[in-house]
Amino acid sequence: MQDKQGAPEGAAATGAAGLRRGLRQRHLTMIALGGIIGASLFIGSGAVIHTAGPAAVVSYVIGGALVVIVMRMLGEMASARPALGSFMEYARESLGDWAGFTIGWLYWYYWVGVVAFEAVAGGKILNGWTGLPSWIFALILMLVLTCTNLISSRSFGETEFWLASIKVTTIVVFMVVGVLFALGLWPHAHFSVGNIAEDGFFANGGFSVVHGVVLVIFSYFGAEIVTMAAAESRDDPARAVSKATVTVVWRVLLFYVGSVALLVMITPWTQIPSETSPFAAAFGRFGLPAAEQVMDVVVLTAAVSVLNSGLYSASRMLFALRRHGWAPGWVRDTSARGVPWKAILLSTVVGYVAVAMNYVSPDKIFYFIINSGGAIALFVYGMIALSQLRLRGKLEREEPSKLKLRMWFHPWLGVLAVIAIVAVLASMAFVDSDSRAQLGLSVVSLVGILILYLVVAPRARRRAAAVEAAEGSSRADVES
Repeated sequence: MQDKQGAPEGAAATGAAGLRRGLRQRHLTMIALGGIIGASLFIGSGAVIHTAGPAAVVSYVIGGALVVIVMRMLGEMASARPALGSFMEYARESLGDWAGFTIGWLYWYYWVGVVAFEAVAGGKILNGWTGLPSWIFALILMLVLTCTNLISSRSFGETEFWLASIKVTTIVVFMVVGVLFALGLWPHAHFSVGNIAEDGFFANGGFSVVHGVVLVIFSYFGAEIVTMAAAESRDDPARAVSKATVTVVWRVLLFYVGSVALLVMITPWTQIPSETSPFAAAFGRFGLPAAEQVMDVVVLTAAVSVLNSGLYSASRMLFALRRHGWAPGWVRDTSARGVPWKAILLSTVVGYVAVAMNYVSPDKIFYFIINSGGAIALFVYGMIALSQLRLRGKLEREEPSKLKLRMWFHPWLGVLAVIAIVAVLASMAFVDSDSRAQLGLSVVSLVGILILYLVVAPRARRRAAAVEAAEGSSRADVES
């Protein structure tokens, strides 16, 4: 019997070592979009504008260009070899086991911390609406999104599709009205494009642009989730990931660079709020009713979306790590719906602990969990770039026909990306005390995981052999 895709029944439904392929192309499209549109755009862009002035647009261009390059490199590898664990597998194959172990656990650790942070942020928003303790709402959000991820991969995909749709719709409405407003074509508006040069485009000096890049680079992190989700796509994973990574280019330019440019055209940059949402202030200038309340809903949606994606990413990376003996063997268990339920629960347990620490020890334990992930995004990007530079030669020798999505100007653009990542990391040491603290704590996390690898590597090899034997036996049972 065959499914709607024309593949044998079960073959299309199940893949990636027992995971159910429930995601469709529309899910992957919105997962890619949702990954790069978070609360950091709706709120954090104000702080970036106050740091760099109107030249914040350049900071977003530089950060966006770097992410586009890395995503193209990742897309080349993922379309040629779709794999559960995505860049963890590519790092392991091209750089060695130590690299796969390190990038996998760093990524898991990063998202577990983000899950806790977004739950706390969402709880604070709901606390402002109701007056009830924010920890209650943080707990409720964690429970609801845990259940969503436990039901099925399609349940996760549908949730992310609608959450991302709200964010995208908000940005599209803002950009359409913003263009009309800046051109003086909106009621009670006047031509205000010149605001972008108020006090000079580089009002805070050239180095402020570098400072801005340090702040914005982490806003883009999350687009890579789509290469992991492709392993659970009902369509051909290689084709699905190729389409998703190609379209991320214009989306980055349109949603981030375009919206920030409009912000500094609509309002003189010195009048843009730095601690509240600059988008709410802009909608207020448009004369749209209840702008602040609407943006609160959008920011809450963004926080929940990142929480949802974070749980998915952390659990899938943990599920992939166990194949090499780098995680407990029992996390390989999947439910009847093809969901790695033990990996999800283990990831969320750490998230619940982190949420609790926000109320027990916000200045110590929770501070460390959140800020130690500050530079991890750059560590991950750097290892993705290095992996592609090494893996490209192997693919050209062994499987040239699979290189359907190629990196631009290989290897020079990839080398430039690595240099840029190192430069941003170095800049964190000189920009401000918060960036230095995040860099230092992230290095502590990196060193800790490398030490852990030295400890567990010998046992991991034996465990990986046992996992492969168990999966081989399961496949044999299914085929029989």
